[in-house]
Amino acid sequence: MSVINLNESNFEEEVIKSEKTVLIDFWASWCGPCRMMSPVIDKIAEDMKDQVKVCKINIDEEQSLAVKYNVMSIPTFIVFKNGKEEARSIGVQDEAEIVNMLK
Repeated sequence: MSVINLNESNFEEEVIKSEKTVLIDFWASWCGPCRMMSPVIDKIAEDMKDQVKVCKINIDEEQSLAVKYNVMSIPTFIVFKNGKEEARSIGVQDEAEIVNMLK
C-alpha cells in the first residue's frame, strides 16, 4: 500500500525531510467521516504516488502530533511542502478538492 502510517519516530524523516509534497490525513478508527474518506485517500495515494507522499496519523495513537499541529476535529488534511505546512482542510472533502490542495 502506498499510504505511510506516521508516528513520532518517523515524522521528521517522512514529512519534514521529504522532497515530495506530503498529504497527511489525521484520523481515528471511531470517526465515521474518516472511514468515508479512507478510500479517497487511498486512491489519491495510488494515483499520485510519483508526485506526492500520502500519510495517515491515527490521533488516538499519536496524540502529541495532533496537539503539535492543532488538529481539533477530524478528518483533518494537511499538506506539507519543503517541511512546512502549505494547506489544510477539515471534514469530508471530495477527491478533486484534496488533489487541488496538493497543486
